[in-house]
This record gives sequence, structure tokens and C-alpha cells, in this order.
Amino acid sequence: MGSKDIFDEEDIKHIQSEYDSLTKNLLRCNKPGDRELIDKAFKVANEAHWNMRRKSGEPYVLHPIAVAKIVNQEIGLGARSIATALLHDVVEDTDYSLEDVKREFGPKIASLIDGLTKISGTYNKGTSSSMQAENFRRMLLTLSDDLRVIIIKIADRLHNMRTLDSMPENKKMKVAGETIFLYAPLANRLGLYAIKSELEDLSFKYRQPVIYEEIASKLRHGEKKYYSLINRFSLPIIEKITQSGLKFEINGRPKSIFSIWKKMQSKNVPFEEVYDVLAVRIVFDPLPGIPEKTTCWNIYSIITDTYLPKPDRLRDWISRPKPNGYEALHVTVMGPEGRWVEVQIRSKRMDEIAERGYAAHYKYKGDNTPETELDKWIKKIKMMLENPLEDPIEFLDEFKMNLFSAEIMVFTPKGTLVSLPKGASALDFAYEIHTEIGNKAIGAKINYKLNPINAMLMSGDQVEIITSEIAKPEKEWLSFVRTSKAKEGIKNALKTESVNRIQKGMEILDTRLAELGVSPNSEIVRKLILSYDVANKDELYSGIELGTINLDNLRRIIRKNPTKNVIKYWELKLLGSKKGKKEEEGEETEKEGKIDGSIPFLLRENVEDAGQSYEIAKCCNPIPGDEVVGYRSPEGAIIIHKPKCPVAIRIMSNEGNRIIAVKWAIHKLVSFLARISMTGVDRIGLVNDITNIISSELKVNMTNINISVKDGIFEGTIDLYVHHTQDLNNLILKISNVRGIDNIKRVEDFSE
Repeated sequence: MGSKDIFDEEDIKHIQSEYDSLTKNLLRCNKPGDRELIDKAFKVANEAHWNMRRKSGEPYVLHPIAVAKIVNQEIGLGARSIATALLHDVVEDTDYSLEDVKREFGPKIASLIDGLTKISGTYNKGTSSSMQAENFRRMLLTLSDDLRVIIIKIADRLHNMRTLDSMPENKKMKVAGETIFLYAPLANRLGLYAIKSELEDLSFKYRQPVIYEEIASKLRHGEKKYYSLINRFSLPIIEKITQSGLKFEINGRPKSIFSIWKKMQSKNVPFEEVYDVLAVRIVFDPLPGIPEKTTCWNIYSIITDTYLPKPDRLRDWISRPKPNGYEALHVTVMGPEGRWVEVQIRSKRMDEIAERGYAAHYKYKGDNTPETELDKWIKKIKMMLENPLEDPIEFLDEFKMNLFSAEIMVFTPKGTLVSLPKGASALDFAYEIHTEIGNKAIGAKINYKLNPINAMLMSGDQVEIITSEIAKPEKEWLSFVRTSKAKEGIKNALKTESVNRIQKGMEILDTRLAELGVSPNSEIVRKLILSYDVANKDELYSGIELGTINLDNLRRIIRKNPTKNVIKYWELKLLGSKKGKKEEEGEETEKEGKIDGSIPFLLRENVEDAGQSYEIAKCCNPIPGDEVVGYRSPEGAIIIHKPKCPVAIRIMSNEGNRIIAVKWAIHKLVSFLARISMTGVDRIGLVNDITNIISSELKVNMTNINISVKDGIFEGTIDLYVHHTQDLNNLILKISNVRGIDNIKRVEDFSE
């Protein structure tokens, strides 16, 4: 062991001071034995991780201490969770075993640590990418035992994201992609709102550093102005609420960088036009005998008497809380200097639930409290986890969808409320009521009007399902259902039907062969598979039962001697389907020219000479100058995506081991497809002016122009080939100066 590995006095002091800052600010650790348990866990963790360092060079034990701090001070879990956080890496990274944990700390903490320990060994699905998904699934299995495992895992991820700088580039991308894909939505679902926002911001910072820094610097630049605006905005409100006799706190801040960027994307506007960058929060102490809901609306009334509200921006989360337990009243009003300001109104209890999520939610929950949306969601996830045959990546997508932030509320004919994900169909509703109703559904009355079962539902719809005894699930149904309950119901019904069909097909074939005086055997089945060009015997039997395979020439097929060609074809088919041992066991198999993920792969002019080919992803069409990330496909090609592309985020989360750092080399020869969109006031010769700039002045090739004019307003898109983002920006600048052009921008995501 080198001298730098051995802890010196400074390291020991650092460890002690971090541990002191944890123990001096403990929350909810007042029971006898709590402090002793935490001290004992720290002693074990410190000894187990002694002389171990993180990638950044600091003592490893500082990581579990930091996770314990988040678990306690930012989330509000107690002594057992702190001890678990301190010990969460000892079983995986040191000689300390799970049995040792059980002996020293009891079965409960041991089972929590077991849930937190990553699964070692491969998950044999014949694909190396499923390992990441399977780990996540195994971790979620602990939902059925103890949700604290997930919360500590989120705290672990938060600290890893806060200290991600020391990681190599490709690892940063993998971790950041996984964070935005799974951990941030999971934190949101468990009501950990502050942590969810920080995870989103940190992931964004590593996936798109240039845009992140741009927004951050604009926020820093306007900081003084924002805070003086918030003060001016708050003064009259403070005066009026104080007169009403309420005890309250008011504070303001700009919104998170990621949420501002999301607004810029969804509304297609620059930073300066995001109207509610500012948010003010009012947190009040409830008055005895007056419901919190009444006080919220009273404060709302004071605010809207002072400032004019934006009618379509009222969000009432107090009449019906969000599925993660979040309660608040949000209103957006016109503040000083024509700036929109969002005001969030909450009681102390609501605020604690909003910031601490699950932990606070259960603190306020009595024994007789009705089942919450969070409880229902946990039940749903448990049902998903009980299906062990599902492919882990499919499960992950399914789970991701179940983290829906947007939900709709629909009513049964008798007025019972049912929550479904946004985009759900009438068929999802049918399966939500009962699997048999889903299986027999043929249509739906939505708000008393007859609709097909694939009709999309909107919040507030009243839905009645029409069923028929002869109806049965079709494969196409899978394309328009969103919930896992519906997908599972359809798949199970199709599987049962398929098994029955195969059985019947086998019986039909046996009968026909018996008529010819022939006993069925593998040789005959092989001849039939080849003659009817089907993939396997199940497909053969299904086709016979469905009538798509005609057995009229059965006698001729079974008498025919196989020719050499047929044998060759058969051998080829067999050879082609064999997998190498490594691939079978889920290990990575790579082509020659192995790439080191930590050294950026250069995207050069001449693809043939680059040592490895690359392709530009059609889903996001990056061009030189854009931030990019590479995905090494199983075939060996490198596919270039923008880091914000949904396909890339999904890959980072499911197949992080295939993500590599890539970098543009100077491009002069190769042109890349880009699209610009424009709006403006129409005039004679406007289009001519635009195309002249593109083709004559800047000598750029156009491939497609699409322009429409309505009531004197024109809008259109132009597809063109450019060498670099600089060319595109130059072009946009030139066209923006044309008389009549009101708005011009690059279209980020388009398909050819």
C-alpha cells in the first residue's frame, strides 16, 4: 500500500469533524439507545473503510457520513436509518459480511443493508445491458419490506451526484442519465421535492454543462434585481397577512435551473421570456379551530386583492393532494415591473411534507387515516414486482412510466374517483376496475357519448365500459394502454390463448397424420417448419389452428427427401442463432478497436479512416458544435446523440456501460442536416429574401422548404445542410435581420 493510501493526522481530523457535524445536529433521535447505535455504526464503518479512499482522494468513510447526514437532516429519518446509511457500503466494499451486521445490529438493519447492496454477478438474459436494470429492480423489491431502503438509496445517489466531478467523463454521463431517468422521478414520487430538484439540476449540469452554465450565469447576473423585486412584491402582502393575525414566514427565490430550462423547451422561448422565474412561498401556523384549507384560501384572497392573478395558472393541491402527498395552493400573479410571480401557500404541516416527503407524511398519518395515493402507488409497484419473468429493461420502462408526474382523475358511473397516468385510454380504465372487465371490453361511454376502447381520457371524464362475452384481448391493444395492470392483463390473456392455440394445432396435425397412417416425429415437424417457412414448431401449430397453414399437401411434404440446399439452409439457420458463450452469459462482447470510455472518441471527417464508424442519431440530429454523447451499439457502431435526447437518457439508464465520451473534430467536408423554424409578418418578396441569404450569401444547401401563410402571418421550416453550429447561428442571425421576421430558431428534435 502506497504512503498516500495511509491516513494521516489531517484525514483523521477531517473524518472526526464530519462525524461531529452529523451528531451535533441530529433530528428525531431522542429514544434511549439511539446515540449509542449511531456511534457503534460509525465505529464499524470507520474501521471497515480504514485507509480506503474515494476517486477524489478523500477518505471513503466521508461518503457514508454524508449520506447519513442527508438521511437525517434533509429527509428526517431516525437512528436506524442513520446507522444503515453509515454501514451501507461495508458489505459490498469490505470484508465485513451481512452475517456480521446481523450479529452486531440485528436482523432489521441487516435486511435494510441487504436491500442496499448492489447485486453481484450477471443477470443471465443474454444481454449485457440488463444488468443495470435488474439491479434497480432487485433494489425495488425491498419496497415490500421497507421503503427506507429506497430513501437511503436516493440519499446515496444525491451525495454521489454532489461529488461527481472526480469521475471519468463516460461514468458522469451514465450516472447523470440514470439520475434523471429514475432517481429524480422516484424522489418526486416519494415527495422529496427539494432533493428531486437538486438531482435534476445536478444531472442537467453534467449532461449539458454549457446550457446549464448559461442559465446559471443569467440567474446570478439578475440575482440582486430578483431579490429586490421579491421584496417589493412581498411588502404589501406581509402587511395584510400580519393584520389578519396569522403567524407566517415568507421567502422568495428564483426557480431551479432545470425547471427554467424545461419551461424554455416546452414553450419554445428564450430565458428572458420564461414568465414565472420567481417563486414566493408563504408558510403559516394554522389557527386553532380553523381548517388549514380555509386559511389557504383566505391568504389567496389577500394576494389576489393586491395583485392580478393569471386565471389559467391556479393549482389547487389542497382539495386533492398530489399522489406523493404534496399539498399546497399555487397562484401566479402579475407583480411589479410586469413580472409574473408564482406564490405557493402552505401550512407548516404541508411544508414539512413537501420538503421531507415520505418521512413527514407518515409522521402525520394516524391509524385511521384513509389509504393515500402514495400507499396505492406502492401497492401497484408491488404487483409489478411480483411478475419475475418480465424482462428487466421492459420492467424498467414500465416502472418509469409508473413514476408519472402527471396524472388524470376520472370517475366511474357511480362517481368513484380513479387515478390514471396522463395519456391513459378507456381500456386502461377498464383494467383498473377489474381484469375481466378489461378482457371483455368492446367500447366505452365517455361523458355519456359512445367511444372506442382506445379513446384517450381527460381529467374529469366520467367513464362507463361496455363489455361483451365474445370479446377477447388483441395484440394491438398493447399499443394504446399505459398502465402496467392493463399490459399485464392483456399479455396474460394472449399467453393463455396462444397456449390453447398451440395445443389445438398439435391435435389437428396429429389427426391429419394419423389419417395418412404416419406417427408424428421430430423429422416430420422439421420438414413442415422448412416447407411452411416458420420460425419454430409453436408458430407451426398456431398457424394450423388459425388456418393460415393449409395441410392439403401434407402427404407430399412428408414424402419429400431433403435436398442438399435445404440441409445447408437448416445448418445456416442453426449456426446463425448460436451465441458465443460470453454473450450468452451477459458479458460484453466487443468488436476489434476497443474504445476506452474515459478518453473521448474523436468524430473525424473521414469515417472510413476513423478506426471505428459512427452514425448521427436520427432522433435528435446533432451537428458539430452541439454537446454530444456516444452509444456503442452491440454491432460496434457508435451512435451520436445529444445528451438531452429522450432516447439517449433511456440508454444511459438502461445500458450505461455502452456510453462513451465523444468529441467533434473540425468538420469542413461533411454536411449535417439541421432545421430552422420562422414566424413573421408576410410581405411580397419575403421568402425570396430568405432563400437568397441561404443559397447565395452563405452558400448553404437547402433540402426542404415548408411555408404557410394565414391572415397575413407566415410560419415555416427550412431543412438545410451545415458544417457546424457556428454556420447555423450565423445563418439565424442574418435571417433575423430580414424585415418581417419576428422569430427564428433552430428546431432541436425532428425526424427526417
